[in-house]
Amino acid sequence: MFRIVIPARYASTRLPGKALLVIAGKPMLQWVYERARAAGGDVLIATDDERIASAARGFGAEVAMTDSAHASGTDRIAEVARTRAWPDQQIVVNAQGDEPLLPPQLIRQVAGLLERHAAAAIATLSTPIESLAEFQDPNAVKVVAGSAQRALYFTRAAIPCQRDAMAAEAWRGARRHVGLYALRVGALKALAALPPSPLEQAEKLEQLRALENGFDIRVADCEVPPGPDVNTAADLERVGALLR
Repeated sequence: MFRIVIPARYASTRLPGKALLVIAGKPMLQWVYERARAAGGDVLIATDDERIASAARGFGAEVAMTDSAHASGTDRIAEVARTRAWPDQQIVVNAQGDEPLLPPQLIRQVAGLLERHAAAAIATLSTPIESLAEFQDPNAVKVVAGSAQRALYFTRAAIPCQRDAMAAEAWRGARRHVGLYALRVGALKALAALPPSPLEQAEKLEQLRALENGFDIRVADCEVPPGPDVNTAADLERVGALLR
C-alpha cells in the first residue's frame, strides 16, 4: 500500500495563496485532495501555514504541520516520514498541490512503477512533446530515459537533439517530464539530507540532485493525459473552465 502526501504552502511568487484559490466552488487544494483520495492509499496534506491547515481540516483532510524553513516539497514530505517513523521501504507519492485535474490513475501508475522496480529509489512520469514550441520552451522540462525505463537526464533544454532532422521536426520523439513522483522513504530521507547539487542549481530542477548522487529513477509514459497545473491567473481561469 502506498501513501500520498500533498505538500502545500501559502506563498507563491506568481499566484499568492494559490492553494486556497477557489475553482468551481472549491479551494484548489480540495480538488487535488479528492483526486488523491480516489487513487486509494492514505492521503495527508503537509503544510506550514495555519490557513491551509484550517481549510484542509474543513474538507476532512488529515494535516501534518511542518517546518516553515523547507525549501521544497521533498523536504516537507521527508519531515513527515521522519516524524511518523515510516519504514524505509514505504512508497510515498508526492502529489503537487497545484494540479486540480490530476488523474487518480497516474497516482496509481507511478506508485506501481516504483513497486515493480525493486532497485529503484524514485519513479516519475513523462508525456510526449506535442509541438516545436513546447520542445523549445524552458518551462517544459524534458526527460531522456534509457533501457529499463531508467532516467538519464532532466533538462529545460531542447533534447534529445535530432541531428539529421529538419528543425521543424526536431521535437518528434521527445518527452516532457510530468512532476509526479513516487519515492521510497529511505531514498526520500537521504535525498532531503543532501545539499543542492551543481546541475540542480544550474537548471533549477530538484530531481537532478537525485541523479547526480546516483539515485535510480525510473520513468514511464503516462497511461492517460495529465491535467494542466496552475501557476498563473490564466492557468487558473483555464482550469476553472474545464472543471465547470
